[in-house]
Amino acid sequence: MIKNIENIELQYLTLDDYQALKQAMIEVYANMTNSYWQEPQIKSLIQKFPEGQVIIKINGKLAGCALSIMVDYDKFDDTHTYEDITGNYTFSTHDEDGDVLYGIDVFIKKEYRGLRLGRRLYDYRKELAEKLNLRGIVFGGRMPNYHKYAKDISPKEYLEKVKRKEIHDPVLNFQISNDFHPSKILKGYLEGDSSSGDYAVLLEWDNIYYQKQTKKAATKKRVVRLGLIQWQMRLYKDLEELMQQAEYFIDAVSAYRADFALFPEFFNAPLMADHNHLPESEAIRELAKFTPIIVQKFSELAITYNINIITGSMPEIKDELLYNVGYICKRDGSKDRYEKLHVTPDEAKVWGMQGGNELKTFDTDCGKVGVLICYDSEFPELSRILAEEGMDILFVPFLTDTQNGYSRVRHCAQARAIENECYVAIAGSVGNLPKVNNMDIQFAQSMVFTPCDFSFPANGIKAEATTNTEMIVIADVDLDLLKDLNQFGSVRNLKDRRTDLFKLEKIKK
Repeated sequence: MIKNIENIELQYLTLDDYQALKQAMIEVYANMTNSYWQEPQIKSLIQKFPEGQVIIKINGKLAGCALSIMVDYDKFDDTHTYEDITGNYTFSTHDEDGDVLYGIDVFIKKEYRGLRLGRRLYDYRKELAEKLNLRGIVFGGRMPNYHKYAKDISPKEYLEKVKRKEIHDPVLNFQISNDFHPSKILKGYLEGDSSSGDYAVLLEWDNIYYQKQTKKAATKKRVVRLGLIQWQMRLYKDLEELMQQAEYFIDAVSAYRADFALFPEFFNAPLMADHNHLPESEAIRELAKFTPIIVQKFSELAITYNINIITGSMPEIKDELLYNVGYICKRDGSKDRYEKLHVTPDEAKVWGMQGGNELKTFDTDCGKVGVLICYDSEFPELSRILAEEGMDILFVPFLTDTQNGYSRVRHCAQARAIENECYVAIAGSVGNLPKVNNMDIQFAQSMVFTPCDFSFPANGIKAEATTNTEMIVIADVDLDLLKDLNQFGSVRNLKDRRTDLFKLEKIKK
């Protein structure tokens, strides 16, 4: 047959196709009474929703068909029947403001099966749902082989055996292979479907691009531009000079219309030079006095340059205890605080620093983000919890003095991108500070990591700075690609976790 095919065409259904449609349905549904739609019903469908009615023709002859309507799905419960959803076969339930595409019928004629024509019809339906910004596609899937097993197993057991490939069901196997997931067994769904025992499986496909309608003028960006600042450690005469340098970099990345500017961990360490005569634990507490002022200045710069600023990290004193913290200064003027949860042995021993206690994601106008400061990136549980909360981008400000220290952060950060199906941006400092004890020299290469799949760079690196050179890195990341990966990736690290064997939970404090 393939040798004889000259043309395969997907078309909108018209009334001129009715007789061919009727004959095809009689052949396909030979075991069912009232197996075809009457011409007035087809005419009504076409008038109400022409985009939802499509056919496939091979060499000009009808080979398959897909019929659908839009419904306000909240008006129906999960035990509805075919008669309910079609308004007693009148399609009065079609709603131009509906939020779900409901499949009324789909078939391929017997002589054309095996050519993956059904996939073309379903791909069209998916594209239509995305185009119309619908929540997804729903329909009741027949179980045409169930009558062979009805005496021995329940419909639920039948479905489980089909999913495990122990039983072949031509309808369910096809639907599941096309990304539809079974959600419920429907009893008495389609009157006269004796092959299915009058049962059906409620099958659903979720539109990962669906955007809930909002009355707010603001929208969340889907392609996000990151600006990483690989900061040169140098001596500054005062806070004003340091902030001038910070503003220079913010100005630079905002000129490229970046949505985020990421600073490194302890980028403000040069201000400890004036206190180098003090013990290290006292010098860093003097540095902490600058933190409120720096945060306020960053907040003002975020508004001025229309950019979200990840402030790296700074020492902060709270209840007389010393912490390593940072802030997300958003361009709308709001601020969020994050903490370093795992302090290094050196931070604890030399500075007397404490680990924080709060781990959470943050909503921004560019998706949900998380921040893990340096050493925290080496603990996979933290980023996994953030991923479960919906994190799209993980920011890792870091400070490392040796290449092996940097390698720990770099390789762990890349692992976080793969296992959590997210983007990870790391930014560090370079150069040296000979007049600041315990901060002598730095090693860094700032980078943006991605998952490793077909839609991403093969090596999982979106962008990278030159090692140990002061510079900025600009990179665009597409959040919709993460949704695609989660649903259709070669591997699906988040969905395939064996949560029946293990679980991870955050302890509330």
